[in-house]
Amino acid sequence: MELLHSTVFNSMVGRLFLAASQKGLVALEFDCRLPGQQTIRPNPRDVRKENATNEKRKFSFETSPAKTQPYVRELEEYFAGGRREFGVALDLRGTDFQIACWRALLKIPYGETRTYADIARAVGKPNAFRAVGLANNRNPIAIVVPCHRVIASDGTLCGYGGGLDVKRKLLELEGALSGTLAA
Repeated sequence: MELLHSTVFNSMVGRLFLAASQKGLVALEFDCRLPGQQTIRPNPRDVRKENATNEKRKFSFETSPAKTQPYVRELEEYFAGGRREFGVALDLRGTDFQIACWRALLKIPYGETRTYADIARAVGKPNAFRAVGLANNRNPIAIVVPCHRVIASDGTLCGYGGGLDVKRKLLELEGALSGTLAA
């Protein structure tokens, strides 16, 4: 069983759960998740499901503020408006297509947005915008892998694991809201 170092961080968008392996950040999740939303950790709201799920997990967690401090520090700087790019190592885990999508998200500059169709073209699958949406939905490292920077083709906000209010706050923080996004 793999040991992941974890902590909970209070941010301007709520509590965030961080987990890191020896290679880098594995997960950055919103504490308040929607039912059925993918998570690396057990759902504390359903103990019976948590116990059944734990038996299938391939990792355990150790609360470790010292080992997660570099991630927390960069998040604090980001939320304070002083960090535009994250420098921490990432340990992306997913299918080849998901990882390609997540790497494309990492190329979206701070303060800018892209559409699902833009990301589909960036990964060489121009008609796979729905699959890109599913890959975004499965992004285990919110904020750092900036799926909040992806919007609908008509310029409106759509789908976000932390909720549209959180997506709006993150885009406001980055100065990316304008036109229909600000409406």
